[in-house]
Amino acid sequence: MSGGGVEEGNDLEFTPTWVVAVVCSVIVAVSLLAERLLHYAGKFLKRKNQKPLFEALLKVKEELMLMGFISLLLTVTQNGIIRICVPEHWTHHMLPCKFEDKEEETKTTSHFQNFFSFSGNLRHLLEASKSAETGSQTGYCARKGKVPLLSIEALHHLHIFIFVLAIVHVTFCVLTVVFGGLRIRQWKNWEDAIAKENYNSEREPRPMVTEVHQHEFIRDRFTGFGKDSAILGWMKSFFKQFFGSVTKLDYVTLRLGFIMTHCRGNPKFNFHKYMIRALEDDFKKVVGISWYLWIFVVIFLLLNVNGWHTYFWIAFIPVIVLLAVGTKLEHVITQLAHEVAEKHAAIEGELVVQPSDDHFWFHRPRIVLFLIHFILFQNAFEIAFFFWIWVTYGFDSCIMGQVRYIVPRLIIG
Repeated sequence: MSGGGVEEGNDLEFTPTWVVAVVCSVIVAVSLLAERLLHYAGKFLKRKNQKPLFEALLKVKEELMLMGFISLLLTVTQNGIIRICVPEHWTHHMLPCKFEDKEEETKTTSHFQNFFSFSGNLRHLLEASKSAETGSQTGYCARKGKVPLLSIEALHHLHIFIFVLAIVHVTFCVLTVVFGGLRIRQWKNWEDAIAKENYNSEREPRPMVTEVHQHEFIRDRFTGFGKDSAILGWMKSFFKQFFGSVTKLDYVTLRLGFIMTHCRGNPKFNFHKYMIRALEDDFKKVVGISWYLWIFVVIFLLLNVNGWHTYFWIAFIPVIVLLAVGTKLEHVITQLAHEVAEKHAAIEGELVVQPSDDHFWFHRPRIVLFLIHFILFQNAFEIAFFFWIWVTYGFDSCIMGQVRYIVPRLIIG
């Protein structure tokens, strides 16, 4: 039996046993290999006493298990889903593409599907499934004068998209932590220099009283442009995030403020190691896809209507949030300088700031971490959706949108 130019294969009862055995062996071998790699990665992290990273790895396993459950659920329930029949006019509203674009798109993307063999094979498999559906499930709804709520082909595409989204998100989180770790490790030279200076200062007499405005940190953060205006101060923080947001002077000042606030009895506290541990601890919080992020996915899929260009407009969300977070963090450092300069005219010894949660939005620093989590997910969503559409439907697909929207979206991302 054939449909759509693709022959329908035999059922399992008429499939050679060696074919079944070979396919099962390959699937089991690949699955066991992936499981063993994660297992040994966990043992390695435990041996290195990297508890936060180990917990992040457990989050990855949970994510993969969730993807597996979603995959199983879609596979088991697909026959029931496509037997849900609805009036045909229900399916004519809020479409990602117009019906008249369907035939034209099939012609313009055929060359792309031939170029990408994986996508071409996927297309053939889906066409075969679609043919089987047309012969059975669609006929079931057609006899009632209705159409299926969701086709087998659409279920397969949705299935692939969810899996790609999870993989890309985990990859983005890992890359972000790697690059962030490399950046923080560059601060180790500053920590070593401070430790050496502290060792030498133990043999020298204590410094005399100095005016607050003589300290370079105060001159950089408190005096000059934006000193007397809140709006100008925020503008200064906004632009400063583009030019080496954390300098050695900032690091030294914040380090001393943290030590004097949280561990006054240990002046030789290694602040750099603490920053590394904090980064690893935050990583386990952002590596997973939380429930509120799934809500975002559902809302986007709902609003991805032809002519609305939703995919273009949401590209601005992570950029705006990222700039807001960067500006806020810079402004927090500026506020610390303002507190010292406004309370003291002169100080004895080194300049000490007092870190506090009160400088953050609603006095909750975790909001910043939440926004970073959202930014990572949104960027992963952009990349996953783009490549999923590209490989599945082709670059010229109506879902992909027009080139004048695609290029700015990729640049912004």
